[in-house]
Amino acid sequence: MPLTGTVPLVTIHSSDPFATPDDQRSPLRRLRGRLPSPVTLWTADPRAGLTVSSSQIVDGDPGRLLGLVDEESELWEAASRTGRLVVLPLAKDDQQLADRFAGLLPAPGGLFADAEWTATAWGPVLAGRATWAGCRVDAARPFGWSMLVEATIEHVELGPDEPPLLHYRGRYHAI
Repeated sequence: MPLTGTVPLVTIHSSDPFATPDDQRSPLRRLRGRLPSPVTLWTADPRAGLTVSSSQIVDGDPGRLLGLVDEESELWEAASRTGRLVVLPLAKDDQQLADRFAGLLPAPGGLFADAEWTATAWGPVLAGRATWAGCRVDAARPFGWSMLVEATIEHVELGPDEPPLLHYRGRYHAI
């Protein structure tokens, strides 16, 4: 039986229709949005993960990792229990992966169901991903709206250089 009548118009928004309008955001939030941040994926066992764009690698001997994570996230629960985590820098083609681990896209079967993962002493690493760091959690404390996590970088794998995924003004970008 043929359909009759009009077809509803579907539009794709150029911005997040649920985001707080700029003029209603605090000046600090608006300033933070103007600073591009690398997008990383933090994972820990048992199979927990979170997209993190508030992180910093600090050079030294040993190297250190600083990051802000949600205190109520499964990632923080797992990392605080095991004392270990993995940090994977995301590349320009990892936008859906970033959104899935940020809770912005559905994850039927769980966060880790759509890809293969390799077990390491620090947590799961996306199979085929050549650049990542294994870290030992040293300390954490409440810091603003999140937990400031301090970790020692115990292991680094460096693969080919790839354009990073960046977060800027609420959207993903690549260099």
